Amino acid sequence: MRFRGDDITGARPDTLLRRGIAMVPQRSTVFPEMSVYDNLELGMFVERDRKRIARRIDEIFDLFPRLAERRSQHAGSLSRGERRAFEIGRSLMLNPTLVLMDEPSVGLSPKIVAEVFEQIQELRANAGITFLMVEQNARSALSIADRGYVIERGLATYKGSGQELLADEDVRRASLGG
Repeated sequence: MRFRGDDITGARPDTLLRRGIAMVPQRSTVFPEMSVYDNLELGMFVERDRKRIARRIDEIFDLFPRLAERRSQHAGSLSRGERRAFEIGRSLMLNPTLVLMDEPSVGLSPKIVAEVFEQIQELRANAGITFLMVEQNARSALSIADRGYVIERGLATYKGSGQELLADEDVRRASLGG
């Protein structure tokens, strides 16, 4: 695998973070007994400057005001939607240029899915972050995608802009429920 021309195959997680790659996994990765603030601090584990860490957490709280309201509460008490916003926020702690996302809508209500994709769209537009996601909710993902691929049986059977794929009759029948 290559990133910005360099082979990153087998690179250590801290190396990937320093290069600007972050990840939001499918399964929740909060430490439930730690506060939201302390969990966010872990997103900068490669940084030693405490003031820089505190400033970045404040920036994340500005992006996700609901998390700011819950800064001192145990992260395990967050709702699923709040937890997903938290996980996105934590992935942004080191100002990545690429965020890998695995099923960002899994287990969320339709209302929360819309909010999560709106947050992703705003971050793409305002922070210049590239998001690479695997997502079963093709309609939501393609609605914000510059580029999309429909994977069937391990093969990319369709590719194009998100809007092109949403408009394609074959894609709609095969992947979007008609």
